Amino acid sequence: MQALTVLAEHPTGVVKIKDIAAQEDLPEKFLEAILLELKRARIVDSVRGAHGGYQLKRPPAKISLGEVIRRIDGPLAPFEDAESLRRRVNSDPRHRPLFRVLLDVRNATAGILDHTSLSDLCCRSRN
Repeated sequence: MQALTVLAEHPTGVVKIKDIAAQEDLPEKFLEAILLELKRARIVDSVRGAHGGYQLKRPPAKISLGEVIRRIDGPLAPFEDAESLRRRVNSDPRHRPLFRVLLDVRNATAGILDHTSLSDLCCRSRN
């Protein structure tokens, strides 16, 4: 997320990996791998050349944290996705209460992350 917040603070410009790495105190090689994954997830674009670097594909207000996490890490649930948890609630009466709690946790987490954009994250960091 650190690299994305730097890019969100420069929504109309291209930012070099070395500048992101310096600002966030991250190794460049590590950051390169993250940005490549974000590019494959279609969250960022790369620009080649002397003035190249990375930029967000969309405005920061249009990219939610939930989207980023799902594309990079997969489902938001502690284990399995929401549909799998719903199936377990319906098919495993003995453990139904536990699966309901896990589904509630997943839904609450999704609600927060899906309604928090990169732009929101940047605003919070300024306060």
